[in-house]
Amino acid sequence: MPDMLVKLYALPSLEEAIDRASAQEIEIRRALSPEKPQVLDWVRTNFTPWIAEAEAAFCRLPVACFLALRDRSILGFACYDAACRNFFGPEGVLASERGRGIGRVLLLAVLHAQKAQGYAYSIIGAVGPAQFYAKTVGAVVIEGSTPGVYAGMLRAKPPA
Repeated sequence: MPDMLVKLYALPSLEEAIDRASAQEIEIRRALSPEKPQVLDWVRTNFTPWIAEAEAAFCRLPVACFLALRDRSILGFACYDAACRNFFGPEGVLASERGRGIGRVLLLAVLHAQKAQGYAYSIIGAVGPAQFYAKTVGAVVIEGSTPGVYAGMLRAKPPA
């Protein structure tokens, strides 16, 4: 899966996306460091492969993880600067909540945060839904980026 590049100086409005989420009683906000145990438990339960990157996002100041919440329950999360500086991801939304724009607003919240920290571009590593990123934020494929920074990564071995 290739990486994609996003121009942070040409992003869609975050405010409009947050307003749409608010109309569904969904709160979008940066995670707080004391929430780390609860967030990591949720990621471990719902998106196990991304637990290490989610944990790394809590090592940043400010915390580099955004949450989508309804009634103080986590619906989704998105991180940045976790696998590498200037990288977006991982991101995950509960299957039962997909199709409501939560992934879009989390993506925009993270990208706007990266822009506010002085980045001009963001890299989406090892993209799955390339069409979503291209349509939502104009992301373009970085040619020759497969396997990218994940080449040679240690993988869990199946039990003997």
